Amino acid sequence: MYLVVFVTCPGMKEAKKLSDVLLGERLAACVNIVPDLKSYFWWGGKIHDAEEVLLVVKTKQKVLRRLVREVKRNHQYENPEIIALPIVGGSKEYTEWMEEETI
Repeated sequence: MYLVVFVTCPGMKEAKKLSDVLLGERLAACVNIVPDLKSYFWWGGKIHDAEEVLLVVKTKQKVLRRLVREVKRNHQYENPEIIALPIVGGSKEYTEWMEEETI
């Protein structure tokens, strides 16, 4: 099974660092970095807002546990957003490419 994983970061520098780690370890076939995300969330009993950057990571189910571990190890947030969604359809050629490019 193939996945799309969302990871938010506090800025472009950390987003690029995480992208490099995930691609370098072949835990992702592709990482999109989406700048200028405005996030609103509960933390510590209060509503907060933050300027963030979103990573959209394309990967395989079998490497998700390792991907989560690497994000946590390289992320500055105490509890980083790491949400995986299944890819339920799409281009056969794209998923074949994902298969070839990840461990």
